[in-house]
Amino acid sequence: MLATRAPRSVKLLRLAVGAIFLSEGIQKFLFPELLGVGRFTRIGIPFPEVMGPFVGAVEIVGGALILLGCLTRLAAIPLAIDISVAIISTKIPILLGHDYACFHVAKLARYGFWSMASEGRTDFLMLSGLFFLLIVGAGPWSVDAKFAGRKAPTGDGSAHMPESRGR
Repeated sequence: MLATRAPRSVKLLRLAVGAIFLSEGIQKFLFPELLGVGRFTRIGIPFPEVMGPFVGAVEIVGGALILLGCLTRLAAIPLAIDISVAIISTKIPILLGHDYACFHVAKLARYGFWSMASEGRTDFLMLSGLFFLLIVGAGPWSVDAKFAGRKAPTGDGSAHMPESRGR
């Protein structure tokens, strides 16, 4: 779960994905009518008064963990669910051009595939980034790598630290 074979450059992806989720989660609390409970009510998310703060907290905690590279694969799972629900609840109605299930379509100048692709580009990129982090891990410059590099204590009570194998 903590082991990684990713190059050091994966830190750039972690910084982008983590910072976006962290900032979006904070904004759900700073601007609840615009981005939190109010938005969840407008788009048809069930129990918006519970789900708004819950999703905000998931994004804050998950984004911070990904930024640090701490429990990265584990943090990517709820964030992937989060962004998948965002795609289903907001992008599918745009694709269809009308409400879908309990989700309401946003008022836009145009609907259909190209409008959905334009509106959803960040969501699809975030989902792809999360899948990438889930597969390769946090990389050598991460808390995960520090913990994965430690071995169990030896019989004499001292811990053996392996040589660095960074890329």
